[in-house]
Amino acid sequence: MTIRQSLKKYGTRKLMRRLSRSVPWIGGVIAIAALGSAIKRKGVLGGVVHTALDAIPFVGAAKNIVEAGRGRDFIRDKPAIQYDLGDPKSGRTAR
Repeated sequence: MTIRQSLKKYGTRKLMRRLSRSVPWIGGVIAIAALGSAIKRKGVLGGVVHTALDAIPFVGAAKNIVEAGRGRDFIRDKPAIQYDLGDPKSGRTAR
């Protein structure tokens, strides 16, 4: 093995170690960036709890895997507001 190959292998190992240490932080940053949309969908308490669970490195990954398997979220979205637009044929609104 030449010196060049040894230095390349050493640099690759150092870079991979540094990246592996930063991966949990990247997930936390993404979770906090999504906090606003989670609060809009789930309400304040539900959005904060959802984001807090996602920000914890291994807990968030496990939660997302289980949610994908179940096909739904642990914390439900708040119900959507439905507006009554009335009868489209008569043009009147229901009151």
